[in-house]
Amino acid sequence: MDFEFDELKKEFLIEAEGKVREIVEFLKAEQLDKAALDRISYLAHQLKGAGGSYGFSMISTEAAALESGVEQFSHGAGDLDGARTRGANLSTIVAERTRELDERLAHR
Repeated sequence: MDFEFDELKKEFLIEAEGKVREIVEFLKAEQLDKAALDRISYLAHQLKGAGGSYGFSMISTEAAALESGVEQFSHGAGDLDGARTRGANLSTIVAERTRELDERLAHR
């Protein structure tokens, strides 16, 4: 059972890496239109929910903060610096969890 769940976690992390990469690419832009902000919020929302379901609370927490920050910016509050930081943090967290899981799977 643990092996099967670890394999599902691995699939989640692969997908999360792609979503985070997309988020970071969007956040590199000087200005973001509504469609880009909506996409970032959508991806962050997915990571928030799925991260918690797979036991990755740090991914879920950071994605929730990113989603909230982007939504606030969309409504005219604040700037994107915090979102850019959250995107970079998510990238690091996903990479760390992937490395940890890969090591655990390699030692089976």
